[in-house]
Amino acid sequence: MVTKIINLIDEHLSERTSKGLAQAIGEAIGDGSISEGLKLPAIRVVADELGLSPSTVSTAWRILSQAGTIRTAGRHGTVVMTRGGPGPARYRRALEKSISYGLDLSTGVPDATLLPSLIPALKNLHRASTTGSYLDDPTIPGLAEVLGHEWPYKVEQFTIVDGAMDALNQVTAQLLRFGDVALVENPTFPPLLDLLDAVGVRTIGVNIDGAGLIPSELKEALAHRPKALFLQPRAHNPSGASLTPRRARELVGLLKSSPVVIIEDDSAGAIATTPAISLGAWLPNQTVHIRSFSKSHGPDLRIAAMSGPTLVMEGIRERRLLGQGWTSRLLQGVLLSLLTRDESKAQVERARVAYARRRLMITSELKRRGVAIESGDGLNLWLPVQDETSAMVFLVSRGIGAAVGSPFMSKHDTTSHLRLTVGLITDDFVRLASEFADASNAFSVVGPR
Repeated sequence: MVTKIINLIDEHLSERTSKGLAQAIGEAIGDGSISEGLKLPAIRVVADELGLSPSTVSTAWRILSQAGTIRTAGRHGTVVMTRGGPGPARYRRALEKSISYGLDLSTGVPDATLLPSLIPALKNLHRASTTGSYLDDPTIPGLAEVLGHEWPYKVEQFTIVDGAMDALNQVTAQLLRFGDVALVENPTFPPLLDLLDAVGVRTIGVNIDGAGLIPSELKEALAHRPKALFLQPRAHNPSGASLTPRRARELVGLLKSSPVVIIEDDSAGAIATTPAISLGAWLPNQTVHIRSFSKSHGPDLRIAAMSGPTLVMEGIRERRLLGQGWTSRLLQGVLLSLLTRDESKAQVERARVAYARRRLMITSELKRRGVAIESGDGLNLWLPVQDETSAMVFLVSRGIGAAVGSPFMSKHDTTSHLRLTVGLITDDFVRLASEFADASNAFSVVGPR
């Protein structure tokens, strides 16, 4: 069996580097030559048989592990991951922790002290926000009008759903089937990858930079005839990148002749300093735009708004009739109050300014210490590190929690990162930036086995 696996890898091997080896194994798994759940030979065996150095094979294993393609199980060896299995495997791994931290920056959640108070909104609820019928319109009067004033392009109808992940789940069920291809950003939000894995959708990662998707890489990925493209237009989680108008026009030039449906997840919403932007301003008939209010107005509201092509939106509304039917009109009434009351709007604006200041304080100090990092936007910081494990251990020793970067990766990548929720940092910026810089440079002294 070992000889057979080595031969299969060798058949796919076109470049004798760690990246080439990772790609060869990925291709062999993708075309079914190497089956899911299969135990791979030991690193030294692969190195000896293919004439590669153990460090080259070890690096390839790390690339594949970051992408969720393989899993190293200690003395039980390394096995090919089973895709489409139950549960949010990447998301669970990103937030996995076994101890409590003095400062936990692993969560990606907003600062509770910066959220607008719900008490006035709850006091002002009235009978018009509730219903005794299953047949009323799923969106309460007035909410769509308010949303329309803030939306990045003109739409005729909104659908209100139970948060951004519910929106992504609904649109995925409506558009994608087992074996379909979807393009996703690299890096991206782990639950999206878990969701697409569960449906059996093949994902292709497209690298981003500080201005969004890289056009040349998107052009190459479109050759795979994807059904959907998932992207975050601003305050990207985890990188903080935001799509610029110039980059948006470049992407539109590539996408306007493609039947691909664009699904945008604006999860930061009103706490982002970047103005709202959407490819729907150019391609409204192939864009689904989702805006969550969890970060700006409260995670427990569980509310997001979405717009999109009529056929897609009608399909989602019909599908919801088989489940929850509609999002609570009581909660919609709370959201409408929060979006229209001057005091609530001022609270959200204060939060936006506070998050921007916290991020700027940390990124400025990191740059001063020689860490190459984007200033970006939003709650999270994508910290480049020499070695993910060593960086995590270093921060844990300082009482700081972070999210490991590998679950966020949607394609093979030789870089390592940690995600830090810098929106939760309220003081001590200089010391913490120094700790982050030291973590960035921490490197394991343990060689490959």
